Amino acid sequence: MSKAAIVGWSHSPFGKLEDADTEALMGRVAGTALEHAEIDAAQVDGVFVGVFNAGFQKQDFQGALPALSVPGLAHTPAVRVENACATGSAAINAALDFIESGRGKVALVVGAEKMTAKPTAEVGDILLNASYRKEEADIEGGFAGVFGRIAQTYFQRYGDRSEELAHIAAKNHKNGVSNPYAQMRKDFGFDFCNTISEKNPYVAGPLRRTDCSLVSDGAAALVIAAPDVAETLARGVAFRARAQANDILPLSRRDPIAFEGARRAWAKALEAAGLSIDDLDLVETHDCFTIAELIEYEAMGLAKPGEGYKVVREGVTRKDGRLPVNPSGGLKAKGHPIGATGVSMHVLCAMQLMGEAGDMQIDGAKLAGVFNMGGAAVANYVSVLERVK
Repeated sequence: MSKAAIVGWSHSPFGKLEDADTEALMGRVAGTALEHAEIDAAQVDGVFVGVFNAGFQKQDFQGALPALSVPGLAHTPAVRVENACATGSAAINAALDFIESGRGKVALVVGAEKMTAKPTAEVGDILLNASYRKEEADIEGGFAGVFGRIAQTYFQRYGDRSEELAHIAAKNHKNGVSNPYAQMRKDFGFDFCNTISEKNPYVAGPLRRTDCSLVSDGAAALVIAAPDVAETLARGVAFRARAQANDILPLSRRDPIAFEGARRAWAKALEAAGLSIDDLDLVETHDCFTIAELIEYEAMGLAKPGEGYKVVREGVTRKDGRLPVNPSGGLKAKGHPIGATGVSMHVLCAMQLMGEAGDMQIDGAKLAGVFNMGGAAVANYVSVLERVK
């Protein structure tokens, strides 16, 4: 084993968890992840916490919170990381840098967010902190409005793909039924997702409610270990490759539907892994809105620009397709507690690769990809994971 590896994890339910702030959410997963890894708190050399916050709650300085539920971490170096919706993956990458630099052997990564305590309008405004406020803060519909504009631009250039977006939504909701952590475990079907109705209205045209991810509370945690430590433990899912690429923050200064940062991150990660996209057995990708998943098909190399619809029509990314995408239900069905999302994606892929994903399981999965982005494809992270134990 030559790469740092995930050796344990924990995942809370996602949804409206009325009795939990981020302190309580972290308490649900920090200790149980260490137990799952069979690692004592005294062995942890660093704690990396991912929380977006940005006004969701008054308590900040949240890197210190895991130690409240795991007293053995009281004197362990801890830091909080934030990178918009890619906060969880940013925390994971900070932990990997820590281990691979030789500064520590074992790291605990905890991602969490409490979103549902705020009124809907306030949630929308808080999320706009992940946009370029000087230009985008007045977009109607909040962050859904940002992606509504992206969808409009895509449709203007390549044609109306509303039906394909509905197929993506229906796929992910169907997959979410099998995910015990998912906020919404209901198979809505294509017809419901493709029809404007009182229960499925336009949120930010052309995006409908079923095209938009959920407001969620939740947490997830990973234990990551250096290769020599991981070799002694029961589980090992290594980072065969990882990459980050950014794009300029204002949408006005780039092609908003090119997702160039995402494209670069995928290309760098696959090159480093010595693989092509067709070598992967599954992908968990950042479907904050269905238009994002459609464009991400193109960014990861499944289709040329403007031809992501072919991937949908051919069933490539269904659970029984050539490359299952979001067998967990994705952000669309699972939920999207900002700081927890990237950590959750890695947990779910680790479960798949260890054959521990239950009804979500993709048979024979050996290689998995994760794509997590912050903002409108501004901070882009790709991990390529492989089972090594």
